This record gives sequence, structure tokens and C-alpha cells, in this order.
Amino acid sequence: MSLVQKVIRLLPLVVLLAVLSCQTNFQSTAQIKEPNSLFPAISEKPKLADINSVEVKKLLESAIEQTNLTKNYDPAYVVIPYPNGDIPVEKGVCTDVVIRAFRRAGVDLQKEVHEDMAKNFSVYPQKWSLSKPDTNIDHRRVPNLQTFFTRHGKSLSITVSGADYQPGDVVAWDLNGKGLTHIGLVSNFYNKTSKRFLIIHNIGGGAQTEDRLFEWKIIGHYRYF
Repeated sequence: MSLVQKVIRLLPLVVLLAVLSCQTNFQSTAQIKEPNSLFPAISEKPKLADINSVEVKKLLESAIEQTNLTKNYDPAYVVIPYPNGDIPVEKGVCTDVVIRAFRRAGVDLQKEVHEDMAKNFSVYPQKWSLSKPDTNIDHRRVPNLQTFFTRHGKSLSITVSGADYQPGDVVAWDLNGKGLTHIGLVSNFYNKTSKRFLIIHNIGGGAQTEDRLFEWKIIGHYRYF
């Protein structure tokens, strides 16, 4: 058999391997959240809505600043000071976006959550085999923030109408139906096409502003201010 004939016989196998390789690469890269532009997949620049509340203005000023500062997602357990403790601003998780923004508005969720947990530990989720509060991590866990907001009367109805989610609101999601949770802030950037405000969050590529309010199942809606 000549070399040309061997190549011709092997050609279908080579093509098949190439296709499988492309599919594998696509599937793996699709799971990695890369940083993108401020307003991805939006045909026109969103309208910036006016804010009357001083606290919400400060909250969103911080959240927007974070989109320029927090470029990485890092879920590592870190020992931090108390109160007002934080990890380096260039990294963090979804809850850190909310925590940093609330601090700008005068609310230290690390302190507030800890004090409430210290007095009412049993009513908080018992998911992490802890016997007492931990000021390093408690406020950085979505279910704990949900419990805190609910206990303090900040919970709102969960709806499918974008108009119900206003700038400064906190939204929590179930990402996979198995308890993998996420949290973010409703910005004052309004997408006229989808008729809703964009979300500021960190889901893997640093703090970003995206139109993803209804991309996952909403399990919490809160308005603190």
C-alpha cells in the first residue's frame, strides 16, 4: 500500500479526532467565566437611572468601582480582621461584591451578621459543620446573607418582572438546582431592550456588570435601603 493510500484511509479518523478535540475544548472553555466588557451582548449602551437614596448611591458607586478593581475570583478561606475585615480588593467571591458595596453605604455585614449569628446561631444554615460563628467566613456565605436579610425584614417577593428589581436590590440565585448559590446587586444601568436593570456580580471573572437577572433561578430578593 502506497503512502498516499495510507493517508486516504486514515483521513476519516483524523477528521473525527479533530472534531472531538474541538468539542472537548469548547465544553471546557464554556465552563470558564472570562472577564469581558462592561456591557457584554448589549446592542446599545444602557441608560443610567437616577438614584434618590444616598445609601443606594454609595452602594452602587462601590459596586461599579469594583468592576474596575476586582479582576479575579478566589474562594479561598482567609483569616481577616474584625470588624471591617476584607481580602485584597483585586480578588473575591460573589458575596464580597455585596459586602464591599454595603460598607460604602455604612453597613458592615461582617459585624452585623456575626452579631446576629452569635445570638441566634441555631436559626442560621447548619451546612458547614460549625459549632459557633466564624467572623472570617460567615458573612461571605450566600445562605447566611439570605438569612440575615430575611430576619431583618428586607425580603421582597420573587417575580418574573424586571420592573420589580430596582437599583440597590440584592438578588440571590440557585445556579444548578442542587444548592450552588450566587448573589449580586441590581445596578442602575437599564437595558431598554430587555426592560430590566443589569446585575453587578462576580461569578468567576471578577466583578462585572451584566444582563443576567433571569439567567438562573432566583431564590432571594432583598431591599435593605
